[in-house]
Amino acid sequence: MPHDLARLTDDLLRAARAAGADAADALAVSGASVSTEVRGGALEHAERSEGTELGLRVLIGRRQASVAASDLRPESLAAMAERAVAMARVAPEDPHVGLASADAVARNWDTAALDLADPADPPGPAELERAAAEAEAAALAVPGVSQTLSSSAGTDRRDVWLAATNGFAGGYTRTLRYLSCGAIVGSGTAMERDYASEMRSHWADLPDPAEVGRLAGERTAARAGARRARTGPCPVIYDERVAGSLIGHLLVAINGGSVARGASWARDMLGHAVLPAGLSLVEEPHRPRAPGSRPFDAEGLPTRARSIVEDGVLTGWILDLATGRKLGMESTANAVRTPGSVPHPSSGNVTLTPGDVGRDALMAEAGRGLLITSLIGSTINPNTGDYSRGASGFWFEGGEIVHPVSEITVAGNLIDMLRSLRPANDARPHLSRVVPSLLVEGLTLAGD
Repeated sequence: MPHDLARLTDDLLRAARAAGADAADALAVSGASVSTEVRGGALEHAERSEGTELGLRVLIGRRQASVAASDLRPESLAAMAERAVAMARVAPEDPHVGLASADAVARNWDTAALDLADPADPPGPAELERAAAEAEAAALAVPGVSQTLSSSAGTDRRDVWLAATNGFAGGYTRTLRYLSCGAIVGSGTAMERDYASEMRSHWADLPDPAEVGRLAGERTAARAGARRARTGPCPVIYDERVAGSLIGHLLVAINGGSVARGASWARDMLGHAVLPAGLSLVEEPHRPRAPGSRPFDAEGLPTRARSIVEDGVLTGWILDLATGRKLGMESTANAVRTPGSVPHPSSGNVTLTPGDVGRDALMAEAGRGLLITSLIGSTINPNTGDYSRGASGFWFEGGEIVHPVSEITVAGNLIDMLRSLRPANDARPHLSRVVPSLLVEGLTLAGD
């Protein structure tokens, strides 16, 4: 962790105190990223970016304001603090804002155990270009693929440091490495597309670029001749690639911000079943090398594993300090923020209890229905849970895929959908949302 980030946040806090703030916290984020994009065997785009951004939140009584800047000069830090204090003085009072108490903040965490940063030197632009080109070549080698959308590879590094006048100070480093390839089959109005992408914290954990490209090509070739399916009710299987979106809708509904506003279909479901008996949804902020892992949240509170849903029953909300106070509860250490924003609640890594069979066994159990591999847009009523999304995928009969489908819509109600789902056992453990393919009964398909 660069020492200058700690110094910058300390300087900001001193400036805030000098400007008249009662309390304050400061966030410094320093990042560097490199990305390359290949198309038609040639480099189409390359980009490198780096910089440091500072965020300052000040409190005067129960009024707060935040400002952000990338100018690191001492006189700019003083101007930031003065501007933030001036804004806070005229901000409306909010009885729920405030820093964590000094005895509640995180201490003695083990960042090394999280293994969030790749210790190896990141691949340079030439190596990234070679990886992207190799993925594209593998996709084009798949019979039926007519062209690629693009093939890309990149790296990202973020150093984060948070400090506050309650005595908290700490930071960590996170790296991301990724490969992605998209391909096209057919032409004109019969054109179909698909992709494959992989992201890890460590470059060595990524699959071979040719494997990513081959998968993109095979997925795309399987889309040839896609057509619409018949309108009517049918079982639906959400492929593992998109199944996390269903759990994502649940996480939005139990977010403390939504619940506190009364804009959630789950607002009265605490202590009630939201998933089938036997299924749990566990938050895991300390899972090594996972995208959502972190030793503390954006308010300096220690993160911990917990069951959000246990044996089907909703056990708690996703809270930061402010939403917790609004609801008369303790924070669940789910605060996130950017340098330019105030803290707000958001979920991190979650794992859904897996089933004991694979996706193909779910298809055999359902007999006939729709396998969704891609979702487009969404219409979700936050108050009722009514659900409608554009989709594409495959129609299956007798447990076997018959033909690809596109330009369809699936609709239902999230409350009923989540209570009836059945999981497979094919979740990928490196993702932030470890969610397997899901069979959902009783959805309505709109096609021909």
